[in-house]
Amino acid sequence: MHNKINKLTIAIAAASAALVSSQAMAGAFQLNEQSVSGQGSAFAGRTSNVSDATIVFGNPAGMSFLDRAQLSAGATYLDVNTDIKNASGAQPVLNPSTGALGLTSTAGSNDGDMVPGTAVPFGYYVHPLNDRMAFGFGVYAPFGQITDYESGFQGRYFGNRTEIQVITAQPTLSYRFNDQFSVGVGVTYNMMEGQLDARTPNPLNPTTAGDGSVKIDGDDEAWGYNIGLIYRPMPSTTLGLTYRSKVEYELEGDAKFDNVVGIGSRSAANPLAMGSLSSSGSLDLTLPETIDFSITHKLDDRWTVMAGAAFVRWSRFDKLIVENEVMPIEEAQSYENAWQFAVGAAYQLNPQWVLRSGLAVDESPIPDDARTVRVPSSDRTAVSFGAGWTPMPDMTIDLAYTYLWEDTAPVSQTDEENGYRYQADYENSAHGFGAQLTYRF
Repeated sequence: MHNKINKLTIAIAAASAALVSSQAMAGAFQLNEQSVSGQGSAFAGRTSNVSDATIVFGNPAGMSFLDRAQLSAGATYLDVNTDIKNASGAQPVLNPSTGALGLTSTAGSNDGDMVPGTAVPFGYYVHPLNDRMAFGFGVYAPFGQITDYESGFQGRYFGNRTEIQVITAQPTLSYRFNDQFSVGVGVTYNMMEGQLDARTPNPLNPTTAGDGSVKIDGDDEAWGYNIGLIYRPMPSTTLGLTYRSKVEYELEGDAKFDNVVGIGSRSAANPLAMGSLSSSGSLDLTLPETIDFSITHKLDDRWTVMAGAAFVRWSRFDKLIVENEVMPIEEAQSYENAWQFAVGAAYQLNPQWVLRSGLAVDESPIPDDARTVRVPSSDRTAVSFGAGWTPMPDMTIDLAYTYLWEDTAPVSQTDEENGYRYQADYENSAHGFGAQLTYRF
């Protein structure tokens, strides 16, 4: 019995620590909100549609096609909705008569809507250095997620709160060889912070009041790079290709265990003693590279159509090794490479107004057997509508709205050693409201 409880405690710690990267790596939470002008057409022409300074992110090669200095800044507000259905759970309980561990149903709620409303800001500046070369700088969020379940969430032993933030600063240079071809290169300075909370079961008191808790936080700074190409075979058609490199992090932080069964001062009379301790820890984590291609074609003076595809190499996320003061931990993962596709159109209503719309489909890199309560995401579809208003040549205001929905995402998690488990079906949707201001100098 002593060994079983020790393994239970270690399994809880290992699972919580490993989820630092599970959340950060989730394809479903790789943010697209780096441009509101692009959002209006579902980012279909992200690497080929050169309209403002947000091209710093979309394709750095496009900066040298902008004729003057300009600043673009804005944000998208995300309102995420989740319904949790068909939920059930079980947790360990001690039989006082035999001293053996068994299972009992986990009490708890499944309110859903665990993602609070969040604004994702961005800002870019482009400055032409001469007729062929331009400098640009951008600050944006490529990854990010907050999930904050209610304190009595039924799946709390697999994750209660998750907060991941990645902020990127990108200085960039672009050179245009002629009216047809340009190249851009930028470096990215990335700052990542993560915090994860989970509850731990208490076999002596299998209720919410008897739970312990594990809290883990860590941070790191890392470098990456972007390379972009633009080719215009004819004035009406633009092809764009962008490569965003992988970014390797070495997260370091702390793990705090409060009232966790099995780490207290045990004795024959009290083998399940609860205790508290803190430990340092580290985790090597790689966010994958992305190859993004799109085409933009002007049909006439009013209509422009766009299409794009992006490949994200999630398959490099195959395992996690957590170094800590207790024992080395290795967790296998099974993420898969994923594609994103989008089509869109823009209609120039008059010199002041342009209207946009688009449709996007994103594959999830998470197979059903690898999905967790921290990342309960599946394949998604999004429709977008937007408009750009240019009341004067020096200023444009862009607005966009996106509605996103996902396929039903089944979650089934089990601790193989001790058998506690949680399963449910998640139904996710989101509304995105974006606003952006571009000013030209």
